[in-house]
Amino acid sequence: MAFCNSCGTPLAEGTKFCSKCGSAITGTPAASPQPITPGPPPSTGSSSAVKIILIIVGVVVLLGVLGVATIGIIGYRIAKSAKVSQKGDSVKVETPFGNMETSSDPEQTAKELGVEIYPGAEVRKEGTASVTFGSLHTVTANFESSDSVEKVCDFYRSQFPAATVQSSDQTHCSIVAGSQGSSTTITAQSSGDGSRFTIVAMRKKSSN
Repeated sequence: MAFCNSCGTPLAEGTKFCSKCGSAITGTPAASPQPITPGPPPSTGSSSAVKIILIIVGVVVLLGVLGVATIGIIGYRIAKSAKVSQKGDSVKVETPFGNMETSSDPEQTAKELGVEIYPGAEVRKEGTASVTFGSLHTVTANFESSDSVEKVCDFYRSQFPAATVQSSDQTHCSIVAGSQGSSTTITAQSSGDGSRFTIVAMRKKSSN
């Protein structure tokens, strides 16, 4: 509803002159309300990143638990299927993945090594073992001699003239000999008035 500015007579919308006093209507039309633009929705980027991190951590933990469980099952099956036999001072362990045998018999050890034992040397039980894994056969034997390191090394240098002497003095000696599919390492060190030496022989078994 509009009113005359001069006499206050009510007028119809859009009237330009007052019907009573004839005055011109100069009223300013009411401004139309401006639409209110809603603000942007709150950001969810940080919460999404946290969810992704939690999912990744959960997957890693789950894989770790499954890995431990798998290793435990495999270990249990190996232990269950392993066969242990003993004959004298020799102990043999047979598993689906390979065999291991320990022996303190000098003749048997020399036979397994394929290397001549230093004259008068005595085999030590500690660390002497024969291991077969797949096609690879490894024999490790520890010996003790009343002779010096120099004499022991001179003996094996003559046995393997083409071998590489990695280090040699009066207290320590290391000789490495190898050919295709096999290698022999002799390491000697002084011990009291004598010496101790270790022979490691690796042989690749024939597929035949």
